[in-house]
Amino acid sequence: MNKPITIEDIYELFRASQAESERRSAQIDRQIAASKEEDERRKIEDERRKIEDERRKIEADRTMAELKKTVERTSKAVDNLTTRWGRFVEELVEPAVIRMFQAKGIDVKEVYPRARVKRQGLAMEIDILAVDDTELVLVECKSRLSRDDVDEFIEKLTKFKIAFPHYKNFKAYGAVAGIEINEGIDRYAYKKGLFVIKPSGDTVEIVNDEQFQPESW
Repeated sequence: MNKPITIEDIYELFRASQAESERRSAQIDRQIAASKEEDERRKIEDERRKIEDERRKIEADRTMAELKKTVERTSKAVDNLTTRWGRFVEELVEPAVIRMFQAKGIDVKEVYPRARVKRQGLAMEIDILAVDDTELVLVECKSRLSRDDVDEFIEKLTKFKIAFPHYKNFKAYGAVAGIEINEGIDRYAYKKGLFVIKPSGDTVEIVNDEQFQPESW
């Protein structure tokens, strides 16, 4: 026979149910707190990563800016050195120009170092310009002569009379001079119809042979 349920049994069941409810509620609270704590930890970690990424970006930008300044300073120093060497070649070649080209049958009598002009948007500088009444010679001076230098000089020769129209009726010749000349470039300039000038003892000389036929522009 079943034992009858008493009020005390009901109270006991209620208390047990209440305790279980409180236990579950406390567990849920702990889970919520843990979740909030994890969310907060992740937010803090995300913020920390963002700050670190920003710091690295700032550092990278600063390093790049410093590198750019270093490159600019180095490029400027190289350009200045190249310019000084170029001036040295001009000063070495200029005194010998009249002698050298008169010996080649080009009777130049006047020399103009660093002849410059700006005309209708065209700017041009000739390292050394030697002229007489009907002929002239343009001389390009480099510390180290390369193929690009030769090609750029030929381009300059094609535009010379546009920049200097008062010489339009002159026969114009070209010459390249260098303390050092990249391998084969002297022959390349020769084939393009240019005089080639190289150091010789305390002065410079034209090295083209007797068979050379100069191009005129």
